[in-house]
Amino acid sequence: MFTVGELVCYPMHGVGKVEEIVRQTVLGVTSDYYSLRFSGGKMTALVPVNTAERVGLRPLIDRKECDAVLEYLKKPGDRGNDNWNQRYRDNMEKMRSGSIYEVSDVVKCLKLRESERGLSAGERKMLATAKLIVLGELATVLNVDQSSVEEKIS
Repeated sequence: MFTVGELVCYPMHGVGKVEEIVRQTVLGVTSDYYSLRFSGGKMTALVPVNTAERVGLRPLIDRKECDAVLEYLKKPGDRGNDNWNQRYRDNMEKMRSGSIYEVSDVVKCLKLRESERGLSAGERKMLATAKLIVLGELATVLNVDQSSVEEKIS
């Protein structure tokens, strides 16, 4: 269980802070929810406490794991499936997993494809989102700005 004030990572959204735990009734069922506020303070989400782990809400990685992720990002990526539709679905599944390594795979795959022949608008957006999620978590844990982390992986 997460506590108020704790920083967490939520799939597809990145780093958020547990602002409070609220009790709400939805469709006649009363449950506790984590109220999350994401970087920049513009977006919030309610995540049911009882399904938080199943939907991928997790604590941030530690500093040691950041080093491992940075090394992982420097290694060559896989081009992914040549069928763009299947590749998009595969990458979306990785994004939804919440794993920083899976999201890093998306960054590596799409950066490689971008350098070879460019990306569709959908894949450009996915690359931008994946980079924000990975860079946001690394920068938060390392207590630096995202641009300095991006320099390390470019």
